[in-house]
Amino acid sequence: MQTVPLQLSDVIYNAATQSFEALVTVHDDRDSRSYACAINAPITMAFEDAAEGLATQAMRRHTHGRSRNAHLPAAMTPRRPNRLAGLRRMTIDKFATLRPRAA
Repeated sequence: MQTVPLQLSDVIYNAATQSFEALVTVHDDRDSRSYACAINAPITMAFEDAAEGLATQAMRRHTHGRSRNAHLPAAMTPRRPNRLAGLRRMTIDKFATLRPRAA
């Protein structure tokens, strides 16, 4: 089994999703790739266990994703790129709104 160096950056706990998140960089003989990884876990989980789970996820994505990345379809453009383009810009006269308070 070959050992591949990993680098975990910015490991945080996201309380909203109750998960540990990190940017994991995998360095192999060809190149280096970074993966945004997240594992669902309670905040009481030990850091070493969370780091191991994040590293496992990154390695799984690194080894299994190489063959599929070459055949990914091109990103589609959104159907409504600018939803607010048709809305009229509203202007507010600041002096007119503050004038009643000055009296």
